[in-house]
Parts: sequence; C-alpha cells; structure tokens
Amino acid sequence: MSSSVNLRTIYAFAREMYPKKVTTNIEYGTAGFRTKADKLDYVMYRMGLLATLRSRVKGGQTIGVMITASHNPEPDNGVKLIDPRGEMLENSWEQLATDLANVSDKDLQSEVEKVIQTHNIDMGSASSVFVGMDNRYHSPGLLKAVSDGVLALKGNVKSFGIVTTPMLHYMVLCSNSCGAYGTPTEEGYYQKLITAFRALRGSECERGNYKNQLLFDGSNGVGARKMLQFLKRMNDELNVTVYNQGEGKINENCGADYVKIGQTLPIGTPDSEPYTRCVSIDGDADRVVYFFTDEKKKFHLLDGDRIATLYAGYLMDLVTKCEIDLKLGIVQTAYANGGSTDYIEKELKVPVACVPTGVKHLHHKALEYDIGVYFEANGHGTIVFSEHTKESVRAVADNSELNEEQIEAAKKLLSTIEVINETVGDAISDMFLVEIILQSNGWDVKDWYNTYTDLPNLQKKICVANRNIITTTDAERKVVTPEGLQNGIDEIVAKYPRGRSFVRPSGTEDIVRVYAEAATNEDVEHLVAEVSQLVYGLAGGIGPELNSTANGLPN
Repeated sequence: MSSSVNLRTIYAFAREMYPKKVTTNIEYGTAGFRTKADKLDYVMYRMGLLATLRSRVKGGQTIGVMITASHNPEPDNGVKLIDPRGEMLENSWEQLATDLANVSDKDLQSEVEKVIQTHNIDMGSASSVFVGMDNRYHSPGLLKAVSDGVLALKGNVKSFGIVTTPMLHYMVLCSNSCGAYGTPTEEGYYQKLITAFRALRGSECERGNYKNQLLFDGSNGVGARKMLQFLKRMNDELNVTVYNQGEGKINENCGADYVKIGQTLPIGTPDSEPYTRCVSIDGDADRVVYFFTDEKKKFHLLDGDRIATLYAGYLMDLVTKCEIDLKLGIVQTAYANGGSTDYIEKELKVPVACVPTGVKHLHHKALEYDIGVYFEANGHGTIVFSEHTKESVRAVADNSELNEEQIEAAKKLLSTIEVINETVGDAISDMFLVEIILQSNGWDVKDWYNTYTDLPNLQKKICVANRNIITTTDAERKVVTPEGLQNGIDEIVAKYPRGRSFVRPSGTEDIVRVYAEAATNEDVEHLVAEVSQLVYGLAGGIGPELNSTANGLPN
C-alpha cells in the first residue's frame, strides 16, 4: 500500500477546526445523519474523510456528499453520501460512517487507519468527491467542513453549491458513466429533462380535460429556485406559478410533508378555480405530492400511491404497444393505501411487492424488475429500467420494418426513460412525467382522482420506554414480539370490513407507530383506537397517546 498522505493531518484539522463537542452518539440511517445544524461541523468533516476513502476503494470513481435536512425544519441539517451509480451508500459503509462520526478526536486517525487497512486502500491513488447543499443558511459552513475533510486526505473535491438532492445524484452518475447518462453539470440536467419533456408533450399544451395551468409550492427550498430556472428555458410549454420561493422558512407550513400529513393547503397558495392542479415538493426536492380543492373548497390529495398508479398505467400501455415481453412491477411499503394496492392488482394487473419502510428497500426491490416503479406514500419515488429493457426498446425504435404504432411507442418509452431520474426520487422529474401522462390522457385532476377510492386511514404514535421491545417481520406488517400482540391485532382487525392494521417502532425515537385503515371513517377511528390501546398495554406505554394523523407519514 503506497501512501502520499500524512495521516496526522486528520487529527490536526479535527482539533483546530472541527473538534467533537457532542457527547451523544449519532447514527447513519436511511436519511444519513440528520440533527440540529450546530451539532454537525465535526460530522461533516469526517464524512469528507469517508467519501475520499470510498472513492479510492471504488477505483477513483466519484462519490457524492449532499448536505440537506430534506423535509425537516430549517434549524436542522444533515448529510448523506452517494455511491458511484447515484444510489445510496452501501449498507456496510453506513456502519463505517456511524463509527467514524462517533469516535473521539484523538482516536479519529486510528479509525481512519483501520478503514484503510481493512479495505487495502492505496492512499496515493486518485479520488473524486462531488459536494452539494440545499439553501439553508448554515449549509455553506458545513460544505466547507466536508471539503476540508477531503483535502485532509489529499482528495479532489468539486463543489456544485446550491443544488437539489436529485441533481447531485444525477451528476455523480453522469461523472461515473463518462457522460453516457448525461452531462454532469446543472445545465446538462436542465437540458436532458427539457428535451425529453418536449419529445413527449409535442406542441399541444392542452388536450381534453387537461389544462396547462399548475400551482407549484416550492417549500422555500432549493427546488423553487431550480423550477424557476427550468421555466426560463421552457417558453411557456408548462404554465407554472411558483410560490413559497424562499421568502419564508424552509418547510414551515408548506412543502410536501406538511401537505401530506396535514391534508391541507400550504401557506401562500394563490386563489384559483376549483380543480386547479397544485403540486408541492419538499426542501431538497426529492418528494412530490399533488392536491386540489373542489367546488366546495374541500381538500383532496394525490400522493405517492396515486403517482405510482398513474405511471404504471402509462407504462403498461407503452410496453403493450411495443410488443415487448417485459416484467413490470410496483414496489410499495405497508403504508400504501389498500385502495391503491387493489387497483394495481385488480385493474392494472401489475404485480405489487411490499418492502420495509425506507427508500433504499424500495429501490433495491425495484431493480428486480425490467421496469420497476417505486413510491412511498409521502411522494418519494421513481422508476428504474434494466439494461435489457433499454436495449429491447431501442431495437424496436430502430427497426423500420415494424409497424408505425410499435415504433412510436418505443420512441415514447425511450423519452420516458430520459425524463425520469433513475438514481433517486426527483420531485421535478416526477412532476414532468405526471404532466406528460395527464396531457396524453386528456385528464384533469378529477379524472386522475376517480381512478380508485382510497380507504379511510389513520396513524397514531405511542410513547414507549424502549421501542426495540417491538420487532416485526413480513415487511413490517406482522409483529414478532412482544408475544400475543399480533394475535390481538388480528382479532381486532377481523371485526371491521376491509380492516387492516400494523404497528412498527420508529427508526429514530422511542415511539411506536400504529397504522389502520377500514371501509368507513367511523370504523377506522375505532380500529386505530383499539389497536393503540393494545399496544399501549403490551409494549409498555409511558405517556399519553400522541395525536393521530390521516395518511400519516412514517419516519
């Protein structure tokens, strides 16, 4: 193992600039590290170290480091690493991240040396780290800490400044695919999506019930800025009114999470005609939900489940017209509404897989299909296409001997692949495809909303002394411990038509989440109350049950 790096600089940087002043441990989870911004300087520095090591392990391929707290309040911040193909960090390295973040300053050098030895890293080899951040006021200082971590190990760092999380994922993959996926610049990102959008929409902006009018809640985050940049380049092809552009605090009374959980309009929503399409994204633009109000001003939500079903119907139609034998599947979590699952299986006749909560679980399962559509109900999701799919579709598009409908469908499918950001959920990319499909179908939000009926559902949280007393299996839908809890839930659920309920411990705090759905609002209220009381008794509740939420979001 050759080395041109003086590892003593690791401790020198840490001691002088990024000392660890926090005594409690922090854990790298599905969302990376996330907490109050003033507790993250030392973590960011250490993640710069880890990203450089990861790049060298991967033969100098680019690794991404995104500084964001996504849908969290503005005082929070966080960091997550992006692997070479734009995917989330490999599981085994999540533990390395946790270990590196929690050692003392004086043990930091030896912890880095352990990683180097375990993975036989040539410290003289090339490395590449891309860094991006959201628009929180404390992000620039944290970005500098990441960059200093890279420089401490003599790595190469490139800062993209303020970008959405999906943009950085895109740029990492572009860099490592030598441009095959796209150009690794902000302009390259805009042009790739716009070109595909134009190819699919054509010159006709309105069709049938579809009107070219959209209200866009930017959650005062980076996505608002980037949407405005798209619109500058799109010549009114999409008539979008952007609000919550940055005049307020990120995610405060606005954004996808607020709209989803509260089942309400975000602050600042302009007055509009009934059934006007409205869209809301989160602070780093990787979640998207649609909503509208009717003539009685009643709020209606079109969440990730709705987007997934819209995508699946569109893709099934194109695949059928291409006359290619491809395996299409939808991946959901237990939080997906039973109404959506029934519609997918019985009407669309598309296979549905259920996996544990967390985007990485959905993404990995989606890769098992030729075309995998995955969405969490919170609006985080995308589509992944296998190489076999792409090659098969190109072959049809290039075969002039086939009929015109086949060739046209194949070309549309190729453009659909281009408009989708396969690396991660991308609010703007996902929104573009929704608009493309609605326009193609000639649908307004009523047409979309009426494809199926959601079952009434509620979620409650129970405070417990130790959330780990509850363990689950079957994609978190069945309880293993404590003994007797699952049997009790089954007995309660059996009393209610179309009843379903499950419980799972939070991944971040000592609470247990109880989800329930049933045929009527009255039934679901009784169901969630009975199951919550059972959990409270058997899992050692220590305080009052917290408020329930309709279509509540898991953490």
